[in-house]
Amino acid sequence: MSKSERINDMMIYLNDKNFFNLKDLMDRYDISKSTALRDVASLEEMGMPIFSEPGRNGRYGVLKNKLLSPIVFTVDEMSALYFSMLTLKAYESTPFHLKLETLKRKFEMCLSEGYIDELHKMEEILRFEVSKHNNSSPLLKDILKAAIEEQVCNLIYTKKGIRKEYKVQFFDITANYGQWYVTAFNFETESIRVFRCDKIECISIIDDYESKKIKELKQAFLKVFKRKEAIDFEIEVTKKGVDLFYKEHYPSMNLLIEGEGNYIKGFYNKGEEKFISNYFINYSDSIISIKPNSLKELMVERVSSLSEYYKKMML
Repeated sequence: MSKSERINDMMIYLNDKNFFNLKDLMDRYDISKSTALRDVASLEEMGMPIFSEPGRNGRYGVLKNKLLSPIVFTVDEMSALYFSMLTLKAYESTPFHLKLETLKRKFEMCLSEGYIDELHKMEEILRFEVSKHNNSSPLLKDILKAAIEEQVCNLIYTKKGIRKEYKVQFFDITANYGQWYVTAFNFETESIRVFRCDKIECISIIDDYESKKIKELKQAFLKVFKRKEAIDFEIEVTKKGVDLFYKEHYPSMNLLIEGEGNYIKGFYNKGEEKFISNYFINYSDSIISIKPNSLKELMVERVSSLSEYYKKMML
């Protein structure tokens, strides 16, 4: 580890500590006492609020500071942060109240003109493909806050023009292909359900039920995700099928490479037949074999139905 990397890591290591000894640094970074002393001096020069307590049992202290002391990033790290920030463009809403262009300008104010020009050239060449949606989720920040604070909410949700109320606790928020989803525990049915965030009209905090710990809800989610009547499947695919899997797949499936064979193994619950058949139809001729036969029949029926639909369009 170079000195600059060590100082940077040391800054993060010490930031949440009240006190430390030179031996802590010597052991952690495998450095001598004189090197540790020089490193502490470097940290002070960079603005870290360090003070010393002299004496036989002397030690160093770090003044309480809500702001993290300045961190030094490498060029590659700055580039990674910059392009990570740009991926937010794909989302109409985020859980953070910010304007991306303002954030981008602030970020660039910390950089040299030459490096900004280099980043802009990279931006023209390097692209991260993300599906963009125009669906707005204005309550995303409130949903995140309620989840973090483990609060029970009354939720008004609209689907296909029908408004319904649910008593829920949020515990998992995900973004897939530009769309936001939140998983919640429904206290009335004692079941877990996924909601589209853009279809949530209103949430309000209630005290009708005792809230649960996020860890408890996560564990419950893993248990109920696969129901008793779930059907296991195994699909053998070509190398092209492997690429398709990596582009889009779901938690209920895994890719296994056994010898020269590539297998997508997983399960689907009752009521998910249309979803799973539509998903694998997208693989087209990248599929070599399908198990069980019931899934194969589902896909054949679905393809036949689509064929009839398009034939009618030609009339």
